[in-house]
Amino acid sequence: MELEHTIRQTLEQVAMIANCQLIDNITDDTVLLQSGLDSLGFAMLVAQLEEDLGIDPFSQMQIAVYPRTFAEFVSVYRQALAGGNQNQ
Repeated sequence: MELEHTIRQTLEQVAMIANCQLIDNITDDTVLLQSGLDSLGFAMLVAQLEEDLGIDPFSQMQIAVYPRTFAEFVSVYRQALAGGNQNQ
């Protein structure tokens, strides 16, 4: 749950910096493209998470996987941090 909290906080910080308006309630089922963050914002989010967590799971993937929902996004990071990136 700590990882999800970190990602949520970073998401909110990046949205402010990128001048994006997030939707009020981002749940596990929230489709990322409908969260209010634009493509530049997502790039900034991944870069900031790499700085904070020391990992960019998307650059490690041999087969590109684009998470559709917030829960899938968190899962990609959880798997990478556990050393279980299944797309290597």
